Amino acid sequence: MDAKVNFGASKITVYGNTTIEELEKAGAFENLKVFPEKGEQPSQKKEPFWKEYSNLLVSLLFIVMGYLSQFIIGAESTITILAFLTSIFVGGFALFKEGIKNLSRLQFDMKTLMTIAIIGAAIIGEWSEGAVVVILFAISEALEAYSMEKARASIRSLMDIAPKEALVRRNGKETMVHVDEIEVGDIIIVKPGQKIAMDGVVIKGFSSVNQAAITGESVPVEKTVDDEVFAGTLNEEGLLEVKVTKRVDDTTIAKIIHLVEEAQAERAPSQAFVDQFAKYYTPVIMIIAALVAIIPPLLFGASWNEWIYQGLAVLVVGCPCALVVSTPVSIVTAIGNAARNGVLIKGGIYLEETGALKAIAFDKTGTLTKGIPVVTDFKNLTNVEDQQLFSMIAALEYRSQHPLASAIMKKAEEEGIAFKKMQVDDFFSITGKGIKGIINGATYYIGSPNLFEEVLKEGIVPGIREEIRALQNMGKTVMVFGTDSEVQAIVAVADEIRESSKDVIEKLHSLGIEKTIMLTGDNKGTAKAIGQQVGVLEFQAELLPQDKLEFIKKLRNEYGKVAMVGDGVNDAPALASATVGVAMGGAGTDAALETSDIALMGDDLRKLPFTVKLGRKALAIIKQNITFSIGVKLLALLLIIPGWLTLWIAIFADMGATLLVTLNGLRLLKVKDK
Repeated sequence: MDAKVNFGASKITVYGNTTIEELEKAGAFENLKVFPEKGEQPSQKKEPFWKEYSNLLVSLLFIVMGYLSQFIIGAESTITILAFLTSIFVGGFALFKEGIKNLSRLQFDMKTLMTIAIIGAAIIGEWSEGAVVVILFAISEALEAYSMEKARASIRSLMDIAPKEALVRRNGKETMVHVDEIEVGDIIIVKPGQKIAMDGVVIKGFSSVNQAAITGESVPVEKTVDDEVFAGTLNEEGLLEVKVTKRVDDTTIAKIIHLVEEAQAERAPSQAFVDQFAKYYTPVIMIIAALVAIIPPLLFGASWNEWIYQGLAVLVVGCPCALVVSTPVSIVTAIGNAARNGVLIKGGIYLEETGALKAIAFDKTGTLTKGIPVVTDFKNLTNVEDQQLFSMIAALEYRSQHPLASAIMKKAEEEGIAFKKMQVDDFFSITGKGIKGIINGATYYIGSPNLFEEVLKEGIVPGIREEIRALQNMGKTVMVFGTDSEVQAIVAVADEIRESSKDVIEKLHSLGIEKTIMLTGDNKGTAKAIGQQVGVLEFQAELLPQDKLEFIKKLRNEYGKVAMVGDGVNDAPALASATVGVAMGGAGTDAALETSDIALMGDDLRKLPFTVKLGRKALAIIKQNITFSIGVKLLALLLIIPGWLTLWIAIFADMGATLLVTLNGLRLLKVKDK
């Protein structure tokens, strides 16, 4: 039998045969409650405060009685000692049980150190201080548990997003069915105001759907027939009929939860450092404590009681709790916050690497641009009406397979220009140059300027040639329309730049990114125009996938930490080679979720500055926590020299530091996507 515990997600995976009762028995010292991941979570009634922390309150009561007795009767009286002893036993029972078990296995963690310190305090008669150590440790543990629970709640809130059942139409009947029993191909009915229970495709209806839970988009998205919808999103207006395309375990929200939980279990570099450090640090502290307790009385004739007390204080102050908690609470909080804002970070390591980025490379098509060509310019060079001329162009392109044809047809449809029924005879495709066809008895051509340099006897006249060159210098693809005797129109098409691209690049520079570079397979004119419009510091054009890969390697040599932002499919080699691979449009895209280290779920580039900001903040907080944890220990240990270190100071130094680093880590919940 083997078990794997995911501290961040509060999950245990057991390999072998066991029961929930046996697992709960094994974790009885922590009042462990276990329930299966599948199936309904048992409704856990919130215990009243006095009942949940009864041991703590009883322990506190006996401490107060002890101090009252000490004040009235005296410190050495049996009643005083019994009051403090009861307080130690009630408040520290769970701690002692675990600490003695660890001691018997020679495992030296914070509970072992605390147990030795409290037993030692009792042996030398420091009953009151032993009781205070117990009570402060118990309070600290309770506060720490509360803080971690707050961080984990961000993941549980994801799990609660999708409904557990849906209205399914089968054999003409509509019935409520649990999501586990819904099959691919089932039709679910989603009424206005209801959440969509499964990933699927709309087969009937029109509505606006709030996708914030999955993509982080604040504005609802309009959905109609053939549009994809995701489990956990909210249908706001119309009635939708959705054909289920994925089983419950394969939905986008299920994958997000799974990947986030895996990410929280993964050790970040600083966490690995802390774990290694604590492994050697704990035995060293025990040796120092033993030397502090023994050397002054043996060599200098000092009081045994006084220096054993100092040694016990060293044990308490030396507890590495703050250090051990410093990183995981920050990682768990940041990854949970990112997931709620539509950014999927696949591990603590990628969060830290994002915080250290110096350079970011962008793919052009589909990243800085929308990846959809649109008509930007239409210049009519004849006396014929614009609409009539454009309908002839669209009628020719309607029969073409060229990628840019869709842009011309889309513009015609938007402006209500009829073209589909126009008669085109002898349609012919001129490979690599354009197309031609006969309309109303005349032969018309549409294609690249090079085609017309060949078709026209004198070539394109200089004035029109200048206009074409000016449009090309703006990064546009120019198509020429006309006959074999004249040019009648110029159409310019360009890949539309995302409205957010320029703003995103500016924000990244303000966050301290030293280099932004655009990598594209497009020609230099287009690359230069788009690069200047979005504000990247450099662009590289006419690149093949392997060229992009080489460029990323070169950037890594120069800047160290480099991110590549692409669509997760054709940029896979470059994404893999970068320190951090960021994929656009993770929602519903398996390739993007699997090939990247970070996925921007809503295909929204504006999430990138938020991710860098969150990474920077997380890295800063982790460094603060580690530095503060070690600094407090060293400062407290220096108090040994003049003999000022007391158990009170020790416990406040240790527990105070633990609480402060935990609260500091929780500040990452406040980082907003702005």
